[in-house]
Amino acid sequence: MKPTILILCTGNSCRSHMAEGILRAAAGDLLDVRSAGSNPAGYVHPKAIEVMREIGIDISGHTSKHMNEFLNGKVDIVVTVCGNADQACPIVPGQVKRYHWGFEDPAHATGTEEEVLQAFRRTRDSIRLVFEAYAAGLRDAALVG
Repeated sequence: MKPTILILCTGNSCRSHMAEGILRAAAGDLLDVRSAGSNPAGYVHPKAIEVMREIGIDISGHTSKHMNEFLNGKVDIVVTVCGNADQACPIVPGQVKRYHWGFEDPAHATGTEEEVLQAFRRTRDSIRLVFEAYAAGLRDAALVG
């Protein structure tokens, strides 16, 4: 059975969904990847969907969920991707590992359409760097172990 990783952010509209999509693409055969928020926005940001599509990952079917939906289930790893979620992160029963990797929130970006898209791309690329490296480490450990 694959370990479950829960990626948490406050609104569960941008960063956590980008991280979920990237990690699922990079390590989906090794992990059951989910995302949620401590105060979910109720939607996945259209610009997050757009910039993920640019790298060939479709998150248009994702939904914004509350972290409480996962408290009674099996969660092995929790990763918070914003400071507020890190502070609001509950103790998950049976939780083995917890990480905090904070990223800029592109939902607060201002400027022209292109400037806002660039903010989403910067955050996506930062998330991609971290989560693909994490997946590569898992793959290396699986080969050794």
